[in-house]
Amino acid sequence: MRALTVTPGKKDSLRLSQDFSEPDEREGALLVEAVAVGVCGTDREIIAADYGEAPPGEEVLVLGHESLGRVVEDPTGQFEFGDLVAGIVRHPDPVPCANCAAGEWDMCRNGQYTEHGIKGLDGFARDRWRIEPEHAVKLDRSLGMLGVLLEPTSVVAKAWELIDRFTERDPWEPANVLVTGAGPIGLLAALLGRQRGLEVHVLDRATDGPKPQLTHDLGATYHSKPLGDLGFTPDLVLECTGAPSLVFGVMDAVGPCGVVCLTGVSTGGHQIPVDGGALNRALVLENNVVFGSVNANARHWKAGADALAGANKKWLNRLITRRVPVDDYAEAYAVRDGDIKVVVEFATS
Repeated sequence: MRALTVTPGKKDSLRLSQDFSEPDEREGALLVEAVAVGVCGTDREIIAADYGEAPPGEEVLVLGHESLGRVVEDPTGQFEFGDLVAGIVRHPDPVPCANCAAGEWDMCRNGQYTEHGIKGLDGFARDRWRIEPEHAVKLDRSLGMLGVLLEPTSVVAKAWELIDRFTERDPWEPANVLVTGAGPIGLLAALLGRQRGLEVHVLDRATDGPKPQLTHDLGATYHSKPLGDLGFTPDLVLECTGAPSLVFGVMDAVGPCGVVCLTGVSTGGHQIPVDGGALNRALVLENNVVFGSVNANARHWKAGADALAGANKKWLNRLITRRVPVDDYAEAYAVRDGDIKVVVEFATS
């Protein structure tokens, strides 16, 4: 069968294997036919050999952690033939740590977790894959190809859950949220903000292309001006770019008792001037919370599936700006102006 593979540690080793082995039953009882995988920056960084780890005893890693597939067989009876599913990316460590033992593997403390298509587990960019039923999430069939958006949606579902926890500490209720970055994570974060009834603002550098209109059609306000010129004080912030200037900027911009969630991952080597004393003073005296969030566990994936099922399908469809057949895989992993979400298609949904 076909599979997109890389040799971890070897730059630009992405290949389409035509005779990759069928998934071993030890990978899981649930057999799934791939429909599509999403492409994100993590995939490109693995291709660039920044990180990535093959399964034990193997030289290559099957890429793809944003999955969508159709159930072929499930001997456990938990899924039906043809069900649309996505595979949960992270699996608990074998020790396990206290968090993994409690099903909170997204909060693994010892770093021995594994992740499909990233760390120690083959990914979903292959014609067929297996997974244990408890690590598969059923999607509303009406979503079709849009179900490939579940992985990034699970990430923002976790972020919003944690934000909700922090806002429960006092009687005041936030009215607005600023989302920095209008990529897939940012726009999906904005979607969940609108589903919560909040006034949503999205900040991005783009002045044309699909991002401003997508934001407007969500019922949110789009900004391409500097952070200091927004003209309002955000109650909540989801920082989705990882740009160091924005990371520190939103900490200073958020209002009293506000919450800042950092979901973007910065690259090292960038130095910017920061008045650490003033920032510390503001965070402490205004009772602000700043936290980082990554990955997701089963309940976040299910919350993400519910959020997608309740969203406008035409709007979601516009997030997928390119659909590339697997045989043309190189095109999918090349960066193009105007891209939001690119998917590699294995089969029709």
